[in-house]
Amino acid sequence: MSAFLISAAAGVLIGMVYALLNVRSPAPPAIALTGLLGILLGEQLTTGLLTRAIAFLH
Repeated sequence: MSAFLISAAAGVLIGMVYALLNVRSPAPPAIALTGLLGILLGEQLTTGLLTRAIAFLH
């Protein structure tokens, strides 16, 4: 199982526990998380494109 799926599953589980205990999550606002997701996607896209470009040139 990939690290992404394990991380997502752990986050969902912790979120459910927080909801059951009626505890507010210490996570930043959703807009900050959306920006972080954009950064991660941009990094993965750039890495993938560079890898393909280098392979194409060789």
